[in-house]
Amino acid sequence: MGATANVAVLPQEKAPLRIETLKLPDPGPHQVLVRLFASGVCHSQLHQMHRDREHPVILGHEATGVVMETGKEVDHVQEGDHVLVTWVPRDIKASGRLPIIATLETSEGLAVAENVYTWADHTIADEQYVVKVDKDVRTDVTSIIGCAVMTGAGAVLNTADVRKGESVAVFGAGGVGLSAIVAARMRGADPIIVVDLDDAKLEFAKRFGATHGINASREDPVEAIHALTAKDDVYTIFQQPVSGADYTFDCIGLKKTMEQVVPACRGGHFGAAIGGTAVLVGVPMTPMELQALDLLLHEKRFIGSIGGSCVPDRDFPTFVDWFQKGELDLDALVTERYKLEDINAATDALESGRISGRAIIDYRD
Repeated sequence: MGATANVAVLPQEKAPLRIETLKLPDPGPHQVLVRLFASGVCHSQLHQMHRDREHPVILGHEATGVVMETGKEVDHVQEGDHVLVTWVPRDIKASGRLPIIATLETSEGLAVAENVYTWADHTIADEQYVVKVDKDVRTDVTSIIGCAVMTGAGAVLNTADVRKGESVAVFGAGGVGLSAIVAARMRGADPIIVVDLDDAKLEFAKRFGATHGINASREDPVEAIHALTAKDDVYTIFQQPVSGADYTFDCIGLKKTMEQVVPACRGGHFGAAIGGTAVLVGVPMTPMELQALDLLLHEKRFIGSIGGSCVPDRDFPTFVDWFQKGELDLDALVTERYKLEDINAATDALESGRISGRAIIDYRD
């Protein structure tokens, strides 16, 4: 049957997003038509907006919605099901397919999205990017599970596999960083240190489980993390007391933070203890310099985490359960709400740092 959708379209030229009313195609054999309830506004979309482009772009990659129609090969959801929309394949091993482009005809020509688009009140998505949830689950704040929660919490649970009693330092107290803090608390990490430039954000992070806050505008976060994690009964190869976090997470991706997370890790001692692990979670937009000698001598590790190493079919039920039980306070994490027609105000607020947690676009009446 197809559908008519109001869609935020980013023009090819440097210009604000505009809302267009477009006719969607019928779902293909492996696609679903979803009427959206809400969508997250993610910082990575700002990166997409600043890139040069050869065509219009449609954005958004985390949402909640209800299935309106399914393709003939779709069997894991049906019309009327509530779903989470995400940009990570729900279980790529199950089908072996990995569609990575979505397109839509606009007034300016063919617009392209990476995997999915959710800055629209309806979307056509491949079945790989749609995960069923129970109808008693909230449909507004849960829209950020498909990226912010998945990326931050998944980095702690899956990429790093943090264990009880291990120390964690999270750089960045935005939606992704706060989700990482929640997961660290759920794993029993101690201490849980958060680094940011804003005292209000540092205090806000304590609501989610941070035990210590470091304002990097006033003190060196690497030195501060080492001071908070020093041990007086364990020594490095140089016979210095071991210090540093067992795991550090860069949830920002700036050159400066990427270059701080490895030095902030705990030092190791060959044959006795491997050093700490730095995890790159935020999307990097610049090169960085790595102190290779520190990495070598202290047996540290620097690894990446894309989408929290998540398998949505496996991990989303965990995050929904945390929310349902009050362990993941999405009502606090979602700090701003916008309507689709206010999308430019939302992206401006995000870029200027005026959103302390995560913003969503609410399509509900």
